[in-house]
Amino acid sequence: MDATAPTIEDIGRMYDESAALSQLFIDGQEHLPYWYDHRDETPVVEAARRITRRVGAAIGLRSGEHVLDAGCGVGAPAVQLAEEYGVRVTGVTVSAVQVGEARRRAGGSESAPRVVFAQGDYNDLDYPDGTFDAVVAVESLMHAGELATPLAEFHRVLRPGGRLAIADCTREAHVGAERAARFMATFQIGQLLSVPEWISRLRGSGFDVEEYTQCGPRVYGMGLRYLDRADELHDELAARFGADTVRELKQSYRDYFGWGTDIGYAIIAARKPYA
Repeated sequence: MDATAPTIEDIGRMYDESAALSQLFIDGQEHLPYWYDHRDETPVVEAARRITRRVGAAIGLRSGEHVLDAGCGVGAPAVQLAEEYGVRVTGVTVSAVQVGEARRRAGGSESAPRVVFAQGDYNDLDYPDGTFDAVVAVESLMHAGELATPLAEFHRVLRPGGRLAIADCTREAHVGAERAARFMATFQIGQLLSVPEWISRLRGSGFDVEEYTQCGPRVYGMGLRYLDRADELHDELAARFGADTVRELKQSYRDYFGWGTDIGYAIIAARKPYA
């Protein structure tokens, strides 16, 4: 594992601590929003739901299929996929707090019978071979110090012909290894790959890569809009978490989204071969 990669325990504690804030700040969509341009006035939560929707569309989810949400957070994307695509979703996260929050969210939705959540590690999934029709990993593989193990697990639990969708921040082609390493160390993430590197890793793990979209300017490039969201919710956030937390939150966004065109964002669709 890369020295910059946090441990599973570190990740679990981080998401235990942030679960309540995520529910309030972005209604449980624990990934970046998608805006078409600076004139796009779509509310932040609906803009985040666009990523979930694009992930489902990229792999052509069909009613009745069984989907693994690997790194499911507090469950909003899983519930959305179940509602919009008619699929069954099993979500796993290393955070016990997130599991509880996700179960409460699903219990209040029409899709409750088709959505389940469990505490688990995508490096060692507790499901038989060929269990799922599709796997989605939305901004969760950034925590993997190396990708061979989780990709092998996804390949194992997918049926032949099953699909994998990944949505994650990427390293743009002009960014050297040293600067990428600095980004990783600063924000305690395990990897930051370019799109060609993602494709290489997926093919090396036995997947056929079928589609990829680089949408960095519409996703990471719009990230500073989170400052507007923090201002919008300032009083509620301050009352619940404290004014210091709000100031720290806003500064963390300035730091994270201050890398400009060095950081992209990709949605990649791959398939486990039929034979």
